[in-house]
Amino acid sequence: MASAPQAQSLPLFYKDLRPLSSQEHSDYTLRRAESAPFLAGVHAVPLTVEEFPLVQRRMPIVFSLGDEPVPLALLGLNEGVNLFFDDEGKPVEQDLYIPAYIRRYPFLLAKLQPDAEELSLCFDPSADDVIGKFDDGEALFTDGQPSEFTKAILQFNEQFEQAGQRTAMFMKEIGEMGLLMDGEVSIQPEGAPQPFIYRGFQMVDENKINEMRGDQLRKMVQNGMLPLIYAHLMSLNLMRELFARQMQQGKVPEPQAGV
Repeated sequence: MASAPQAQSLPLFYKDLRPLSSQEHSDYTLRRAESAPFLAGVHAVPLTVEEFPLVQRRMPIVFSLGDEPVPLALLGLNEGVNLFFDDEGKPVEQDLYIPAYIRRYPFLLAKLQPDAEELSLCFDPSADDVIGKFDDGEALFTDGQPSEFTKAILQFNEQFEQAGQRTAMFMKEIGEMGLLMDGEVSIQPEGAPQPFIYRGFQMVDENKINEMRGDQLRKMVQNGMLPLIYAHLMSLNLMRELFARQMQQGKVPEPQAGV
């Protein structure tokens, strides 16, 4: 889950990145956001492994396709469908756990130069409804120095990066163990002529877990991998619940749709 922006692309949600500067942004404040419009229509967001236990009871956890898969929390089963946030980006239920990837926006730790070793705190200037020169909000700088509020933002982003590194290690290990397989979920609603098939993601092959030797399983328990894997597997049962909610809201396309 690399956070450093690449030359041609930026991470999900980000339209631009600018380093936070005590000279250029000395009078900037951050307003408290009551909604997250950038979430409208977003059906999946990245997760860190620390979040699996918090997410597994509400959202399915899957893994993206490709050579470097990342964990994803599904907010809906189809592109453009978000069952947890409305069209204005407001949570539709109380006490909803909001993944850290969402909570860190509009900030991000990134390399200012491709060959740089250090990450700098940056922000998305297009989020001009929450960060800018306002009469209200939390000051980002005090007397030319980062405010305590900004220090807390930096600490949160540093913790997120560290969690991202642990997540990358987890993904590397399950990849090397050959535990991932192409995912597929078939849902047959009553009265439907054919099932709805969801593909386009990866999941852990539970059969391979069951075939592992005892010493391998003990090692996975000790290093914390096995509980994470089972949190992922248990969360997959929620895909049918999300499908039912989409049916109730009339947000299910024709069969054979992909995640």
